[in-house]
Amino acid sequence: MENNTTNKSTTFYAVGLSYKKADAEMRGKFSLDSEAKINLLAQAKKEGIEALIVTSTCNRTEIYGFAQHPFQLIKLLCENSNGTVEEFQKVAFVYKKQEAINHVFRVGTGLDSQILGDFEIISQLKMAFAESKNSQLANAFMERLVNAVIQSSKKIKNETEISSGATSVSFASVQYIFKNVEDIANKNILLFGTGKIGRNTCENLVKHTKHEQITLINRTKDKAEKLAQKLNVIVKDYADLQLEIQKADVVVVATGAQNPTIDKTILNLKKPLLILDLSIPKNVHENVNEVPGVTLVHMDHLSQITDETLENRKLHIPAAEAIIEEIQEEFLAWNKNRKFAPTIHALKEKFNSIKEGELNFQRKKLSNFDEDQAELISNRIIQKITSHFVNHLKEGESMEEGIEWIEKVFQLEQEKEIF
Repeated sequence: MENNTTNKSTTFYAVGLSYKKADAEMRGKFSLDSEAKINLLAQAKKEGIEALIVTSTCNRTEIYGFAQHPFQLIKLLCENSNGTVEEFQKVAFVYKKQEAINHVFRVGTGLDSQILGDFEIISQLKMAFAESKNSQLANAFMERLVNAVIQSSKKIKNETEISSGATSVSFASVQYIFKNVEDIANKNILLFGTGKIGRNTCENLVKHTKHEQITLINRTKDKAEKLAQKLNVIVKDYADLQLEIQKADVVVVATGAQNPTIDKTILNLKKPLLILDLSIPKNVHENVNEVPGVTLVHMDHLSQITDETLENRKLHIPAAEAIIEEIQEEFLAWNKNRKFAPTIHALKEKFNSIKEGELNFQRKKLSNFDEDQAELISNRIIQKITSHFVNHLKEGESMEEGIEWIEKVFQLEQEKEIF
């Protein structure tokens, strides 16, 4: 793309970090809440970034956008999170052009998810693009790319079984509880936080345990009450958190807080306690391990649980990749044509200008000048010549050089976008 502020060509990049190289603590440092995302988008707009999408989930924080140098995007991330450039360099990735496009497709279709086939990311990508559009940080390239990824995601979901079977962090949580807590049907379970993972975990628990054994607590009580009404479970006030933890045999923490909400100071236990922390950043302080009888398990461990469902999903990766390749080729063809379209348009305008000058000359020179015939013949010639140029640009190894040559020879001037 071309940055309208600086008038210098920019390149499409994907920068960020994910579960692949960054542990939960590091991902927590770079996580962006709603306010941080808004601030990042505003800063990007102010700094002349033309188009940008930012996503931040429990498994990844990534920016897809156009910049003269990737550090412009890295700087935005570090200045709006608690992470540093030095930390970023240790665990992050920077992809450009084709590699960046490939990455966005794999992320959006669940092939790059911590749990293969997890399609939650596509809705997050849609929301991220909508936020960028509202901030006037979307362009034609980005909109077409996101739509192509959405199309791929739908097709993979409908035509393969890569998302078949129940497997997610919430499902893995319930599996872990059942395998590690004896007589779970008669144990007390406390769910702290009612975000998406928390809700899904609660729904899975309700299917396999007694409703009266499950208690919900959320900072905003009305959210907990809505979920409790749907699932027929108990709700307690946030002020009762410490007391309810003492009663619990299992605590599932799934809040969206930026700092730990549970530490050893509020644990006054009289029996063993299993704590599952499903939050990014971590919402349970590591010092709870110092309390006798406490077992702390983080979501990264739960995500490593592999079962027959995941193994079956892997069999469908080739089919999913074939779908991605097909739709990605369509996107790349669109983008390639889009690159030379302004040049061809300007070339036609140049030829038409030459044509009009010559026709005017012939009108004055010939008394029996056939206007319609001359117009028809000259238009056909212009169409045939420009078609040759189009074919050359499509088939040539270096489109940029071809465009530059045409513009130089015919002295063309027009606004152009560079991938």
